[in-house]
Amino acid sequence: MNDDQLLRYSRQIMLPAIGIEGQQALLDARVLIIGLGGLGSPVAIYLAAAGVGTLILADYDRVELSNLQRQIIHTTDAIGQPKVNSAAAAIARLNPECRCECLDQALDDTALARQVARADLVLDCSDNFTTRFAVNRACVAHSTPLVSGAAIRAEGQVTVFSGQRGGPCYHCLYGSGAEADETCSENGVLAPVVGIIGSIQATEALKLLSGAGTPLHGRLLLLDAMQMQWRTLKLRADPDCPVCGSREA
Repeated sequence: MNDDQLLRYSRQIMLPAIGIEGQQALLDARVLIIGLGGLGSPVAIYLAAAGVGTLILADYDRVELSNLQRQIIHTTDAIGQPKVNSAAAAIARLNPECRCECLDQALDDTALARQVARADLVLDCSDNFTTRFAVNRACVAHSTPLVSGAAIRAEGQVTVFSGQRGGPCYHCLYGSGAEADETCSENGVLAPVVGIIGSIQATEALKLLSGAGTPLHGRLLLLDAMQMQWRTLKLRADPDCPVCGSREA
């Protein structure tokens, strides 16, 4: 770690739970972010600022005017650009030492598995169950930790799946899917809510990568922003889960 890095990350290095070793772990880390929208924006910004060495940015959407109310990594000038390019440009301005790899296409199962296998950690910042289930399957298959977040209206949730046998996975939580795959475009979302949830996702990612604190393994954190109330639910592995089932055959 050079002098500039020691200065840039000094306030984080001062934390006993992080220190030099934890900061070096962040610099050496390779993290896959699925989705550069409302959740992915604060995730990418904070991970880059905190010193994560390599971010793989995966999103095939373009920046639209309606995104700018909550997707804070993008600007008006970026309308029409691929979200991954817009995000990478913002990250370069913030921390040019953070390396970005942009995946501006939909990832099929093979491509997704390849990227998950190369990552130390995956953050699911997508907005649909199809993607979330695919990401979960790949993370379980490669025993890759997954930080999962979701937000809609004034509600949000976040949890961490270890990717290890015996722990719950996303499929244990939602089964084969919800009755309604709700979207922000149909139901609306309060702008700061995605920022709150995305910031918690980023915090959990930094903890996992540096070894600091206690991750949200087996716990689902729920936010009702209108009442500003938090709840925590315990998650248990489903022994009959077709993705991570721990029951012996």
